[in-house]
Amino acid sequence: MSIREKRDQIVEELMPFEDHFERFSYIIERAKGHPPLADECKIDTFLIEGCLSQLWIFPEFKEGKCYFHTDSDAAITKGTAALLCELYSGETPEDVLSLEPGFLADVGITQHLSPNRRNGLTNVRKKIKAYAELCLRNR
Repeated sequence: MSIREKRDQIVEELMPFEDHFERFSYIIERAKGHPPLADECKIDTFLIEGCLSQLWIFPEFKEGKCYFHTDSDAAITKGTAALLCELYSGETPEDVLSLEPGFLADVGITQHLSPNRRNGLTNVRKKIKAYAELCLRNR
């Protein structure tokens, strides 16, 4: 499945929720399926700055593709970060860089986040993008 198809699938899953509370409940439940990060991955190097809760993004590069894992001490933060990790995991660095996560606004996610959580989500994208750029340089 291409990155755009993955984006479309996420949008399709989130669009039916008319109420943002229901949408966030779904995102939180979905994030519960993501395994927690190992303690050795919860270090400052992988910590996302600008977020009130603790949020880590652990990147990996295997067989030419980027993978991202996340964990947080706040359910909604983990859930929204997990959406981005799902979208960009298993993609080439070029594909990671080619698609911005504007679909989150289209499905009513970003407008209902607090400014601090929105800032954290922006910093998740920056971290993912920076890692993809690093992978491109180090090929």
